[in-house]
Amino acid sequence: MKHRRKGIDIFSLSFLDVISCGFGAVVMLILISKTDVDVSTAGADDISSLLASLIGLENSIAEVSQQIEQELSTLEGLSGEKQAIAQAESSLENQLKALQQKNAALEENISGLSLVESRLKQAALPTPRKSADKRSEEVGGIPVDSDYVVFIIDTSGSMKQIWSRVSREVVNVLNIHPEVKGFQILNDMGTSMISGYDGRWMPDTPSTRNSAIRMFENWSVVSNSSPVEGVEMALRKYAKPNITTSIYVFGDDYTGSSYDPVIDRLTKQNKQLSDGRRLAKIHGVGFLSVNSTDRFSILMRELTKRNEGTYIALPP
Repeated sequence: MKHRRKGIDIFSLSFLDVISCGFGAVVMLILISKTDVDVSTAGADDISSLLASLIGLENSIAEVSQQIEQELSTLEGLSGEKQAIAQAESSLENQLKALQQKNAALEENISGLSLVESRLKQAALPTPRKSADKRSEEVGGIPVDSDYVVFIIDTSGSMKQIWSRVSREVVNVLNIHPEVKGFQILNDMGTSMISGYDGRWMPDTPSTRNSAIRMFENWSVVSNSSPVEGVEMALRKYAKPNITTSIYVFGDDYTGSSYDPVIDRLTKQNKQLSDGRRLAKIHGVGFLSVNSTDRFSILMRELTKRNEGTYIALPP
């Protein structure tokens, strides 16, 4: 039996459902499409805003970087100034130390000069004296009434270690003689500091004094730490009956083997004149050094006592 096929009705309910669904899908696509356009527009605005903020931040960063560079430049300048200040402080400290050293040397110089001046004042007082043998051991001054002055300086190594002080004391002794007719400088072996004046007096002028002092500061000559030869040379070459002479012996040690024979021989050579005075007054100035002993003071105390002089032991 053959079945008859039914005819297709395009306006059936199923067909309408399909059409409705398709229409709905189209509407949905349209709605979705509009939403995408709105979102994209909003995103573009946000990106523009973010770009503007980024540009602003970059500008701020550039300004801050420039400010930091300026601050670093300022700090470098301050660091340079700090270094300059530190160098200036170091220089000032060195200058202060140098001034303190000069001040100490000046105080020592003044102290030495004051000591000599005080003893000169003591010597200026009238002291009764009947004979050279009865001369008081308490006399502490150095008379400065001589017209000519001879310095005998120990130039040994131990004295060289305190040579700056020795130089100052020589200047002090020269200064307490405001004016003399002539002076001479020998070492303890009798060698003249200026060979051109050997056997002659150096004239006492400001220029001669200054030149002699400058030469004395750099004077270097062999020495045996014994003033005996120097005193003998001074008495033989420079002490004369018709002039008044003072001999100043500077030293820190005596290397001779005896005392009494040397003192007797020098005192005999320093003749006593008809008017009661001797050819020269012999004074001693003792220094303390690393190698100094009491031998120099033992010799010079008795030698100066017998020869109308004074022995001064300078403090260290």
